[in-house]
Amino acid sequence: MSGAYLGGLKESLTGNPEARLVFLCNFEVEHTWAHNYIGLPMPKLSSAPTTVQRMEELGALLAGSGDVICLGDPLDPRFKRYATNLGFQLPAELVVPRGEPGASTGERILASPGTLGHLADLADGRTYLMPMGTSATEQKISELTGLPLAAPDSDTMERVNGKIYGRRLVDELGIRPVPGECCETVDELTAAVRRGLDEGVPLIVKESYGVSGKGLIVLDTPAKAERLLRMVEQRAARTGSRAIHVVVERFLAKQCDLNYQFTIDRAGGVHLDFVKEAQTSGGVHLGHVMPTRLGASHLAELEDTAARVGKRLYEDGLFGVVGVDAILGKDDTLYPVLEINARLNMSSYQGPVTERFLSSGAALAKHYTLDLERPVRFHEIESVLGPLAPRGPGGAGAVITCFGTVNAEAHRRPPFEGRLYTLLFAQDRDALTALDAEVRNALGAVSTKGEIR
Repeated sequence: MSGAYLGGLKESLTGNPEARLVFLCNFEVEHTWAHNYIGLPMPKLSSAPTTVQRMEELGALLAGSGDVICLGDPLDPRFKRYATNLGFQLPAELVVPRGEPGASTGERILASPGTLGHLADLADGRTYLMPMGTSATEQKISELTGLPLAAPDSDTMERVNGKIYGRRLVDELGIRPVPGECCETVDELTAAVRRGLDEGVPLIVKESYGVSGKGLIVLDTPAKAERLLRMVEQRAARTGSRAIHVVVERFLAKQCDLNYQFTIDRAGGVHLDFVKEAQTSGGVHLGHVMPTRLGASHLAELEDTAARVGKRLYEDGLFGVVGVDAILGKDDTLYPVLEINARLNMSSYQGPVTERFLSSGAALAKHYTLDLERPVRFHEIESVLGPLAPRGPGGAGAVITCFGTVNAEAHRRPPFEGRLYTLLFAQDRDALTALDAEVRNALGAVSTKGEIR
């Protein structure tokens, strides 16, 4: 059986709340969508760094007992026992054989006839492939195995996930935009940057398919702006192409960042799932706080925006989960659409955990960064956080949601960074802040430096 959150997701995506989903949590999908677009002249990171790949384990607490999750590495047995003791019914694991170095789990599936055969055996008319987002890789897996996608096709998802597409949709619907411009040529970028400099405000230049602080540059001085424009011109001269796909936005003084999720069912119905405050730094996602402190008028505006954006996306062929970033300005002005992420997002994976433990009060989703000299075993984490675990549904405490990312970079020369993903629950925000401090202090016993970020 599925919980209400997962059951509702299944019904929207497949029409059957008891469908079986095969989760393929391809967090690197934006890198694939970006291949056909020209971004900023900046060094590019690996398309699927180890930590990002191990984030696929977040899907284990979203999936249900009748589902399947595809993994590059098996879940830690002690983490599985920990999650089961907290009341989660975990999915079956399909561990994919290792492939080429740096290959994503999806690419490893395509390279494994045995895995493709196993997935084909699951095709029974009620089982669907559930990627975080569909690229050509996941679409090929669907075609080869006969597992229908519980998400739109690759072309549709690529088209609607670009930041340029999102800004134009906002303009079309008459939604209050974050001041800025779309740029598809070097000349358009130059003009947009010069206009921004004339206004004397910092600018943010974002690649159309950048994600989590990557493919983003803040122009807070004229010198930085001129350096960027010079690099773009040099690349254009070298390649003979003046194409570029970025947005230029004005920096806004804000009270907080927001994230909300809605789901479009296959008939076009739109349901607002939740609204959260997002914690970010330099464009990098750090976590979420829930519930928000928004007033009724702002919440109503977000609900109206979700309905209008969802309807327009559906007309463009999209159904499924949509996460939207928004901003509440210092002057209390709401900018309802900063960015559209028409795929599963970090908030999506938090659904069943918050459903179980957030009956009232407040919650904080975040990851802690540990500096490590050696791999850490799960029991070491559990021993220091165990006293802070919730004592049953609706209880206060800290829940570990992903452990695989802690040792994902252990192959590097020490010290290396590990990430521990968690959800914290408390009676109010003050108690949440105190619990966060307790978690940091407890994890200090595991981190080499004794400091947690």
